[in-house]
Amino acid sequence: MKKILLIFIPLLIFTRCENLVEDINVNPNNPVSAPAELLLIGAELADITVQVSHLQRISGMWSGQYRGVTLLYGSLNNYNISTEETNSTWSYIYQGIVKQARLMQVELAEFPNYVGISKILEAHAVGTAAEIFGDIPYSQASDPEEKIEDPVFDNQVAVFASLQTLLDGAISDLNSLPGNPSISNEIFHGGNKTKWIQTAYTLKARYYMDTKEYANAYAAAQLGINTNANSMKFKPAGTSANGDTNLLNTFIGERNDYMTTVGTFLEGLIAAGGNSRNNAKTNEDARSKYYKIIGSAPNTELGVAKKTAPMPLVTYEENLLILAEAGARTVDLATGLAHLNTLRAHLAAGSAFTKLAPSDVTLYTAYVATDFDAGGMENADNIAPLRAFLREVIEERYVTLFGTFAPFNDARRVRGSDPDLTVPFPLNGGTFTQYPERFPYAQDELNANSNAPSPEPGIFAVTAVNK
Repeated sequence: MKKILLIFIPLLIFTRCENLVEDINVNPNNPVSAPAELLLIGAELADITVQVSHLQRISGMWSGQYRGVTLLYGSLNNYNISTEETNSTWSYIYQGIVKQARLMQVELAEFPNYVGISKILEAHAVGTAAEIFGDIPYSQASDPEEKIEDPVFDNQVAVFASLQTLLDGAISDLNSLPGNPSISNEIFHGGNKTKWIQTAYTLKARYYMDTKEYANAYAAAQLGINTNANSMKFKPAGTSANGDTNLLNTFIGERNDYMTTVGTFLEGLIAAGGNSRNNAKTNEDARSKYYKIIGSAPNTELGVAKKTAPMPLVTYEENLLILAEAGARTVDLATGLAHLNTLRAHLAAGSAFTKLAPSDVTLYTAYVATDFDAGGMENADNIAPLRAFLREVIEERYVTLFGTFAPFNDARRVRGSDPDLTVPFPLNGGTFTQYPERFPYAQDELNANSNAPSPEPGIFAVTAVNK
């Protein structure tokens, strides 16, 4: 794998920290020296970039949620992507997160809060890599001891299994902490171990969903994020002086008119009109306005791309929707419906997104099981009510988890195994007959690693978990 001695991360630059633990406070539950905190914060900043930046925007264009308009983004919109396009994200994953996490796990082994959080960050980044690339280097990647030049590409399924073990270890590390010590300036949860443990369980549930282990997903999600306040989000201050700004807003400032939500399948799905999902119990007026991105100037964005708008990474909403889908699949419709209605109450309360005006309408009345009978909700073709309910949940995931990789991941997950449940966003470009199934490997890795696949499989190759 490409070796990088200096790890460049927005706002911070890190070098290798041979003396990472020098002068750390002797309290094993609360090390406070700057090197440890900065290393952790740097990995978190890199994780933000991986999860809600360039490749996520491309996944949104490939899922009917954004529309690339011109130049590079017009080309990417139509599935024209080069291997160079993933170089920076690949580097952030392996050099900015995995390498730094492994250093923390070795050099800060006596501090279980740092070790546990570093394992969760590693699992988050590597899990996203496995989702969007398929087989990836992991078992031999970024090992601070062995320094393997050409790590093997592990099977995607094996990577997910390894991440379940890693997350179990993180949970054990954090549970070993007496009390609930804080970590100054830690971006997501301030070091709060309860929130980090719940994040780990929701990630476990996410990856079990990826591998279609729905009973395990349901069990993990029951221990996952259980309140909106415990969601893992990037919450920018919006001050241009230090770059702490919503990344969509930053993108619009750098590349105005490159990308918009206007004219997308998502816009039609949640706006008033013939293709809308609005019904007697649902009115998406407020959310459709919040999600709208014009893309021409950063200071005119008022909703999801506003300078201070939070960006979701691992959330309460995702956990509820895992409970709804996995609960319906493995227990019964009533179980899944109870979780979906908890989400709908959360949406109705206005906690999931910000109304742009007091007059904007939010209506999310609780559903009942008979709503999904033949001829009812998501059931114009008279399928079994449980299948109609699952259609509703997966469509809700498509809408609620906007701004994450989840809609792209879900589309590929259900396309082969559950084609009757797919969200029917159209193909782009007019000449394609197949949706993208993965991102291309980074050209830097293809150049440097003799174990990299050759030829590169291409974006239409179905990954192992989606076959």
